[in-house]
Amino acid sequence: MLDLCLVNCKLDADPKEVCLGIEDGIIVSIKKLAPNADKTIDLKGKLVLPGLIDAHVHFRDPGLTFKEDFHTGSAAAASGGFTTILDMPNTIPPTNTPKAFREKLKIARKKSLVDFGLHAGVSDLSCIKELVKLKPASFKIFMDLMDHNTLTEAFIKINKAAHGSIISLHAEDGKLVRHFTEMVKKKGSDPELYAKARPPQAEIKAVTTGLSLAKKYNQRIHFCHVSTKESLKLINQGQNSSVDVTSEITPHHLFLDSVYLKGLGNLAKTNPPLRDRKNHLDLNYLPQINIVGTDHAPHTLDEKNMGVWDAPPGVPGLETTLPLLLTQVNQGKIRLKDIKRLLCENPAKIFDIHHKGFIAEGMDADLVVVDMKNEEKINPATFHSKAEYSPFEGFQIKGMPIMTMVRGKTVSDHGKIFKNKGQFVY
Repeated sequence: MLDLCLVNCKLDADPKEVCLGIEDGIIVSIKKLAPNADKTIDLKGKLVLPGLIDAHVHFRDPGLTFKEDFHTGSAAAASGGFTTILDMPNTIPPTNTPKAFREKLKIARKKSLVDFGLHAGVSDLSCIKELVKLKPASFKIFMDLMDHNTLTEAFIKINKAAHGSIISLHAEDGKLVRHFTEMVKKKGSDPELYAKARPPQAEIKAVTTGLSLAKKYNQRIHFCHVSTKESLKLINQGQNSSVDVTSEITPHHLFLDSVYLKGLGNLAKTNPPLRDRKNHLDLNYLPQINIVGTDHAPHTLDEKNMGVWDAPPGVPGLETTLPLLLTQVNQGKIRLKDIKRLLCENPAKIFDIHHKGFIAEGMDADLVVVDMKNEEKINPATFHSKAEYSPFEGFQIKGMPIMTMVRGKTVSDHGKIFKNKGQFVY
């Protein structure tokens, strides 16, 4: 007698239906006939995907919890079909010391409804050796905030302390960003100017630097939120010349370009900024990209209503990403296997998250049930995140996550959120 059985499930576009048997939070059988179970849920032919993994979120906890915290952020994750998240280190204090890492770990274990990992910061290089022991998902470097000598030293120390670990890079060259920002600020305060203050060449130069250091020190690197065609070309050339490098794109860089800054203003302000159509990466480039990461980075509306040079960059993305991509599936522009590759399988492989990312016997029962026929408009008023805005507000979508399970336990069901204790994945 199993704990749970999900009957009449579709695992892909194939009309064939199966039953998923779950015991102790693990998938133990995938069969045509339903095994005996204490509880049975009839999914009536609905599609079931592996629980999504978001390798790039900012839950703002601790120190900035008026924007988001681990409870509201993980509720948003579950609502959007995400069962595992990896949180970034730029909180207050930053997660760049063993003490700060343990404190955030304690907070996440108490508050998170979904499973989680933590990226570590590197602003204190003396802490890297001790941080390695705490098993960070990666070491995150904001290249726009670090000079070249310190960047090189960070590569050397991380490689020495934990060869095989990942360095995640925010790739924008600080000197170029400061130079162009100073120039562009003189032209006024129109929101669309922001894209010119952090131009494509700032990202391209930083990508070139990151690839060079990775090759020199034989270091695994991951480029966050790649936003230009030339950057992706360089990364793919690196992959083809034995550099251990992977790439990520956000939904906002995928679906929006710099034209949206005129109408949306700071609601679409993000780093790196939205690109013009000449540089913008669209759906045609998805086969060349390794993962989709939301870069879920919520702020308050009061902050977003400040002037363009003062408002913080960042948009929420956990509750809009899967609907936006399912809409593309319904329109025949991408396939379900693209979603699985970009948001389930590759994040699990790249960030060494075992037992997740696939629906198979022996894997965690992290599952998202999808209604491919559900049509509605994106409405931030329905978000579980503290963010009350989205650059995608009003977008028509078709295809919605309706139920999310973490290790066999229902955490989200048709908009309702249920208690759960998320676990550290490392």
